[in-house]
Amino acid sequence: MTESYRDLTSSISASLAQLRADMPDTTRGFSSLAMAATRPGTLDKKTKELIAMALSVGARCDPCVGFHADALVKLGCTRAEFEEMLGLCIYMGGGPSLMYAAKALQAFEEFGGQKAAA
Repeated sequence: MTESYRDLTSSISASLAQLRADMPDTTRGFSSLAMAATRPGTLDKKTKELIAMALSVGARCDPCVGFHADALVKLGCTRAEFEEMLGLCIYMGGGPSLMYAAKALQAFEEFGGQKAAA
């Protein structure tokens, strides 16, 4: 990926806006599903976003990585929490997940997540 995660999520958001206009029933249904799945319950919102990020790494979805990195930063996810989740991704997904874990960490930092101590 050559563009930044901020640029990528901005670009995808514009395309999603067009899909919402062209396919309102489908996108409204997806939005309802997303709101129901991410609503805090037994698991809090940050835990659910960590799970979503892990699935994004496993699916190798760059836009998903960007959107969930942004959400995790806004929810106050620490670098330690983020890296612990990435460790599980690597364990479950091997080498390809290791490569996407590095990309996910890049996105987390780009959206303002803690950088490694020097």
